[in-house]
Amino acid sequence: MKPTLLLGLATLCLGLNTATAAEKRPNVLLLLVDDLKPAIGAYGDKVAVTPHIDKLASRGTLFELAYCNQAVCAPSRNNLMLGARSTSTGLYTLGLNFRKAYPDAVTMPQFFAKHGYSTAAVGKVYHVGHGNTDDTASWTEDYHFEPVVEYLLEESTKGQLTREEAYFTNAKTGKPNRELPRGAAWEKADVADNAYSDGRIADVGIERLKDYAQDDQPFFLALGFTKPHMPFTAPAKYWELYDKEKLELAAYRERPKGAPTYAHKGYGELAQYTPVPEFDKAPLAPSLQKSLIHGYYASTSYMDAQIGRVLTALDELELTDNTIVVLWSDHGFHLGDHGSWTKHSNYEQANRIPLIFSAPGVTPPGSQTKALAETVDVYPTLAALANLPPPAATVPQPFDGHSLADTLKDPSKPSKPYAYHAYPRGPQDKRMIGRALRTERYRLVEWKEPGAPESTADYELYDYRDDPLETKNIATERPDIIAEIKVHLRSLPEAKAQRPKQR
Repeated sequence: MKPTLLLGLATLCLGLNTATAAEKRPNVLLLLVDDLKPAIGAYGDKVAVTPHIDKLASRGTLFELAYCNQAVCAPSRNNLMLGARSTSTGLYTLGLNFRKAYPDAVTMPQFFAKHGYSTAAVGKVYHVGHGNTDDTASWTEDYHFEPVVEYLLEESTKGQLTREEAYFTNAKTGKPNRELPRGAAWEKADVADNAYSDGRIADVGIERLKDYAQDDQPFFLALGFTKPHMPFTAPAKYWELYDKEKLELAAYRERPKGAPTYAHKGYGELAQYTPVPEFDKAPLAPSLQKSLIHGYYASTSYMDAQIGRVLTALDELELTDNTIVVLWSDHGFHLGDHGSWTKHSNYEQANRIPLIFSAPGVTPPGSQTKALAETVDVYPTLAALANLPPPAATVPQPFDGHSLADTLKDPSKPSKPYAYHAYPRGPQDKRMIGRALRTERYRLVEWKEPGAPESTADYELYDYRDDPLETKNIATERPDIIAEIKVHLRSLPEAKAQRPKQR
């Protein structure tokens, strides 16, 4: 046989093998949700109307004890995409772009692109706003932006640019954003689903899926839904799913007894919206609290319906059997518990998140696990499920994630003894970091300045078996438990100090 013919046959065989390998590589559909705590039917919430996320959970594995690494949007999304905790990078705030600190970082979608995947993002994937921008290096296709803060009714804004719209679009107004008017905290408009951004995110996502169905290249598609992030703007039909008067206020609305005062937060970003009092930190009127809770659930159901449209398209395009679907939220949300609202704390309601994996042939349908999981674990888990090399060995940025693939195959398997998260408190020149370890039963929070002696630390300890509402800090009562959990805390690197804002 002639050498040229042998070479041709070898090339053909190699091509067939490569094509076969490519066909076996699963696609990835990453569904990111903004500000969603486990207020979901599949998580046992008896109020939430979320049939589509519930259906996704029936197809895969639901993590009952999943936690973000920091309860604020931009850092949490950095944690997800870098596989690195905030305490490893020093990136704790909204306006610090991770590329300034780690210009050569290999993000999760970049990692997949290096292994032959087409990568694309629609909606809020990275935090865009507050001076931050999307990461173009992560995507092989053009990024599709949709606004997080959006109004349709003139009465919501009086026809003016609001301060939160300005923050989330990096608008240059020539004056401080705090001098701009506040927009409405909620909006109920009789409009079609795609009049608001989440409906359009689903529209664009479905069109991308249609394109992928015609292509042999595996895809990594990230769809970043904006609701239930404030303002609570959703079509009227989703508000009508709930009776406001039957909604219950948070069961415990006081600060935890014995907790450091600085560990608590109040209204937070809620005060950026009307009719919330802008400066009065007194408890909100019960009727206002119920309106806010109503808006949160209406927005959640609206977002759920858009996810349902995407998953239906995935089925109809016959992509489901070869697509890993992950639902993840950047953090939870206070709805009046401890007198707090939104996020930005180290407490349970702000840090516990929904995390669901549906991996055909791997995840037992309808399974749940009490294995502890963190946001940083998603990156190496998806790499393992896609049969890609472990990213920790090759990426240049710090890497803290651990694969959950074994737990997904057998949900009875534990993953790790704790989940880790952190939050900074105090002025810039004396910034304390609250490092928290959440075990299945307890949460220990150590508050101190990075590098300061352990003897200077304040501690919080909560027992979720006996006190699930965090009514009392029992740190002084249970030094034995603190000593036990400190063994794990001491095994971790010291928290990096917050990086200064780069310009």
